[in-house]
Amino acid sequence: MAKDPVCGMYVDESTSHLKAVVRGRTYYFCAESCMEAFLAPEKELRKLKVMVAVSFALAIPTEIFSWVTFLPMDLNNYLLFALATPVQFVIGWRFYRGTWDALRNRSANMDVLIAMGTTAAWVYSTVVTFAGNLIPEAQRAVYFDASALIVALILLGKLFEEIARGKASDALRKLMDLQPKTAKVIRDGREVEVPVEQVEVGEVVVIRPGEKVPVDGIVLEGQSSVDESMVTGESMPVEKAPGAEVFGATGNKVGMLKVKATKVGSDSTLSQIIKLVEDAQMSRTPIQRLADKVASYFVPTVVAVSLLSFAVWFLVFRETFPFSLSIMVAVLIIACPCALGLATPIAIVVGTGKGAENGLLIKGGEYLERSMKLTTVVFDKTGTLTKGKPSVTDVVPIGQMDSKDVLRLAAGAEKGSEHPIGRAIVVKAEEGDIRIPELTGFEAVPGQGIRAKVEGHDILLGNRALISNGGLKVDAAEEPLKRLEQDGKTGMILAVDGKLAGIIAVADTLKDNSVAAVRALRKMGVKVVMLTGDNRRTADAIGRQLGLDSVIAEVFPGEKAQKIKDLQQKGEVVAMVGDGINDAPAIAQSDVGIAVGSGTDIAMEAGGIILIKDDLRDVVASIQLSRKTIGKVKQNLFWAFFYNVALIPVAAGVLAFAGIILNPILAGAAMGFSSVTVVGNTLLLRRFRPDMG
Repeated sequence: MAKDPVCGMYVDESTSHLKAVVRGRTYYFCAESCMEAFLAPEKELRKLKVMVAVSFALAIPTEIFSWVTFLPMDLNNYLLFALATPVQFVIGWRFYRGTWDALRNRSANMDVLIAMGTTAAWVYSTVVTFAGNLIPEAQRAVYFDASALIVALILLGKLFEEIARGKASDALRKLMDLQPKTAKVIRDGREVEVPVEQVEVGEVVVIRPGEKVPVDGIVLEGQSSVDESMVTGESMPVEKAPGAEVFGATGNKVGMLKVKATKVGSDSTLSQIIKLVEDAQMSRTPIQRLADKVASYFVPTVVAVSLLSFAVWFLVFRETFPFSLSIMVAVLIIACPCALGLATPIAIVVGTGKGAENGLLIKGGEYLERSMKLTTVVFDKTGTLTKGKPSVTDVVPIGQMDSKDVLRLAAGAEKGSEHPIGRAIVVKAEEGDIRIPELTGFEAVPGQGIRAKVEGHDILLGNRALISNGGLKVDAAEEPLKRLEQDGKTGMILAVDGKLAGIIAVADTLKDNSVAAVRALRKMGVKVVMLTGDNRRTADAIGRQLGLDSVIAEVFPGEKAQKIKDLQQKGEVVAMVGDGINDAPAIAQSDVGIAVGSGTDIAMEAGGIILIKDDLRDVVASIQLSRKTIGKVKQNLFWAFFYNVALIPVAAGVLAFAGIILNPILAGAAMGFSSVTVVGNTLLLRRFRPDMG
């Protein structure tokens, strides 16, 4: 059975003909309308890709033939007209539609400025091409290249936005795929397999080793270890016994469990995670583009100046219609946003490209803009600040045995173990070139540890309960155990032939660059917080090692998203750095979601910035790069307007009485010079180097 990604209903894969393959994954639908709704964004994205490709295929030759001519001028103008017109009115039609919508709402945005400027350039150039005798000879120039290139560049920026939006929706689809499709339920005294959506609250579900837990519930019978990293982010499997709570989509490890279903369908923990991610993505208010804001003031001003210029020259000074029209067009062309079309996209392209060189994948300009304003960075603990898997940190001998023998016998007892703690002990021994003895007997005691036979010795390795149940006193181990536990470590007691031999401490250790990253962030004036589902004692120990501003512990995924909201409501601009499925709601809720590259696909797709190298110093680098890039955007917007705005009065003819008239040819030159300035200024971003202090 497969779940319809639109309406959530289950579909029989073997009989359904309504299916679609998107980005290498097959989806099934219960109705044609659901499939159409699902594919609509994909169709729009494909259409936009084609439009961008066609626009550049026409705009680039237009630019080349505007500067290098191989034909007589008249024929060259016809060629430029043929290349630019489809870009202006077919590919660029969306800007006219956007202009109409904006004007209906009595506002002016970038669409209005683009449509106005490019249309003025195209109309004037077309008149020069087909009715040049209406224009004074000194002013017969064409600007087809400006209109075509502006449309192409701005469409490229829109394509980047659509790709980023599609990635965000993929996160939700992958979350849905985590839910097991079937469950084994006891009905009428026998075990039957049913679709998971048919499980009812109160029914008993059987979960065998290696299977996923299908629903949230309470353990009735059995003992096992369950991998709950999907929910809590904690790398250590959690021991389950009767009365313990389990969550849907988590992984059962070793024992069989019988679980009473308490939450099914939309009430389950996984469904709540999906809803939290979806709500956070949908409720986020889009940041108003700086260029739109500028355009809202600039457009009415330019239109008023151009019309006033025409009226003054034609009605007051009684100049000819062609001369007055050329003055009006010169004002519109000088205001044409050629450099404005470059100002933001080129800075974003160079900034994101430089980010990729430094191991940062930035999904769009909005994330750069938000990153610049960050006041607080919140880190998940497990797999983000820490390595995400247990490592042996201490070997403490008790009695006559030395630390090497303690580790050797413990590794022998855990040889072949699939438990993360057991594997950590074996790896530590291998790293120390210790010969691991053969194992001749083994018994796992769920929730306590193991019994084993190694080199003829009876071995107990586990917690206090295991040692006490073996008839031994743990008094000699209490003091070092408490000291280790205060540091957030898990102590395993080793007993050999009925005597305490030592303690092996295991913990999820810090990543190599965690301390350096936290120090650099605090030096930049950014608050650093850790948010984790782990227990308070372990979390505080990690917080002390890192020197964090605050630690928030023992929280579930829904609470993580709420904690981010709480910080935002206090006026903080928050980044959430995480790697797991459990982090996805908080990543989506944050102003900037930063996903660690070694994490899950879901975390990476919910995030706006991905750290490819799994190096937390790149969080610092991403903020520094954002500040540099948005700084360049603002500088570019200044230069995009500086030459044009400065020359608008000249284009309007205020210096005409001194014999200075700015014809459209010089207006075009000013446009070109502002574009060169914008490009040159942006390329300085190539010098960016992260500063770790």
